[in-house]
Amino acid sequence: MIKLAIEFENPAKLWWKSGGRELWDSIAYGFDGNEVLVDDDVARSWIARAATIPGWDGGPSYAPHPVFVKPVTEDEEL
Repeated sequence: MIKLAIEFENPAKLWWKSGGRELWDSIAYGFDGNEVLVDDDVARSWIARAATIPGWDGGPSYAPHPVFVKPVTEDEEL
């Protein structure tokens, strides 16, 4: 399992306006909206699609993308 989370230190306005919001909503449906736990294959596919949207690489060096992979804690693993 992989956790994807919104990177709030990356403004990424272009990415969110260019289809990123819809893409995020498609995977975060039913979760709290800020992070989602998904299978490895789903995460890789989602990130590959997200990277094609303009603005994906537009953030600062410490937060280059609007969404990032976050560590999964033991109690979150299924």
